[in-house]
Amino acid sequence: MSLQIEQIVLHQLIRKSETDIDVVLRDSLLDNHQVVTDLIADINRIYNNKSKAYGLFNENSLFESSVKELKQGNQDFLNFTQQSVKQLRNELAKYPFAEGGTVVFCLYRYLAVEYLLIAVLNSCHSMLVDDQLEISQTQYLDIDHADIIARIDITEWQTEPDSKRYLTFLKGRVGRKVSDFFMDYLGASEGLNAKNQNKNLVQAVDDYCQEIQLDKQEKRAVREQVYGYCKGQLEAGEEIKLSNLAKELPTSDDNNFSAFVASQDYELDEEFPVDRSTLRQLKKFSGSGGGLTINFDSDLLGERIKWDAQSDTLVIKGIPPNLRDQLQRNNN
Repeated sequence: MSLQIEQIVLHQLIRKSETDIDVVLRDSLLDNHQVVTDLIADINRIYNNKSKAYGLFNENSLFESSVKELKQGNQDFLNFTQQSVKQLRNELAKYPFAEGGTVVFCLYRYLAVEYLLIAVLNSCHSMLVDDQLEISQTQYLDIDHADIIARIDITEWQTEPDSKRYLTFLKGRVGRKVSDFFMDYLGASEGLNAKNQNKNLVQAVDDYCQEIQLDKQEKRAVREQVYGYCKGQLEAGEEIKLSNLAKELPTSDDNNFSAFVASQDYELDEEFPVDRSTLRQLKKFSGSGGGLTINFDSDLLGERIKWDAQSDTLVIKGIPPNLRDQLQRNNN
């Protein structure tokens, strides 16, 4: 396995009231055995598959100073985590949506990169049947629904001081509050905005198709091609590389995608992460508001779906059978 755990410890945060959270500290590191490796592998898998925000430490970040002390050997990992979880408690107490939980601190290597992971995991109750078919209650860590996770790419942080993306954290189901929480705790600011990068890419692709005068079918094929490339990069755990993408797109006599992007103000980095939800715009049109939600494949526009911009009207021919059934039942 390419994941190698260097040091790991668990602590616990227990919310007593809206502003009071108790800290339960472990006084030794966990032994590195298979169950521990499986835990970090599961967290790493879930983390890689979720949408993340990217950032960098502020100039006066106390957390960054502590990490520097750790990497310089001026404090041990256990002491670092004990002090850090107390600061984590202080920040969590400001947000009543956070209920505490088991806090995982892990220093590990994955694919030759060193990471520091901090995760707050909730526990769930369940039933257990033993060999004698007796039923008892048990608890398990709810890793699949974890939304309070941050990870520092230690390798990039040490080797690329100008990077704006060595620190990542989940956006979470409660939206911006989780982002604020991690920024306060880590002493960080937002860096690379992956969603904006992907939005700008979609716009650049559409503008490029118009620039080289592709017809409707050719434009649709290009959008499919871009979507396929980005989906492949996402599934491989890789990022979008503009130079590689440009090689797959059509060119005109005096223009290509790389030159087009360079000549315009799209503010696209050469490499950036894939944002799955944004790239769906290459395949689908969607929107909601006023009690109405519409979502359809982009190739239906102009065929089964007509848009009249002047009257702000969509005409749909051949509605889905299950929707037709509901309308018919309502009409009776």
